[in-house]
Amino acid sequence: MANTEHYKKLERMYLSANINTQVFDSTTCSIEEGKAIIGLTVEPKYFHALGAIHGSVYFKLLDDAAFFAASSLVDDVFILTASFSLDFLRPVNQGVIRAEGKVLSTGNRSIEAESTLYNQDGKVVAKGKGVFVKGKNALSKDIGYV
Repeated sequence: MANTEHYKKLERMYLSANINTQVFDSTTCSIEEGKAIIGLTVEPKYFHALGAIHGSVYFKLLDDAAFFAASSLVDDVFILTASFSLDFLRPVNQGVIRAEGKVLSTGNRSIEAESTLYNQDGKVVAKGKGVFVKGKNALSKDIGYV
């Protein structure tokens, strides 16, 4: 059964984080069971010297989408990224990009999730896969889980 209250709390926690309010201020987020979509409007402040978004932006969106897909299945503690790999496929320098994450498998100690980053034309620009584990910090209002 879907836990929509949990998903909305995760969305608020994510969007209220300093990195999203102060740096990636056009970030959007939608979470449901085993899935997450993270969006961002491309701006020149994210560009490397050749005029396209820096790889760190790809990583952030891909990791966040996979992370929150995994987080949707854990409602007591904050999870942690144990490992994450990504493949860059094409540059992006305009529009809105969207990372879609989904859970691949769950185990006793970890959750594996993947994510795909799309440009405004719906073309795949990068892919990622990660392993996530339960941390020790409770999901609470102190970290924006409200």
